[in-house]
Amino acid sequence: MNDTSKRLGENIRKMRLAQNMTQGDLCKKMLIDVGYLSNLEQGKKNPTLATIERIAKVLGVSVDELMK
Repeated sequence: MNDTSKRLGENIRKMRLAQNMTQGDLCKKMLIDVGYLSNLEQGKKNPTLATIERIAKVLGVSVDELMK
């Protein structure tokens, strides 16, 4: 994938870990599969804008902050 996907994945992971959340914790709150989240964090999948917004909301950050 491209650099944007990798950066987004790294940011999701950093922000998730900063809140002491496991991938499973985030997946339960978002009702998504752990494998999908793992692929997002590795930059292997591109989420929709709606998914990015949901991730940001669950993590308590802005979409802009997540996309930095």
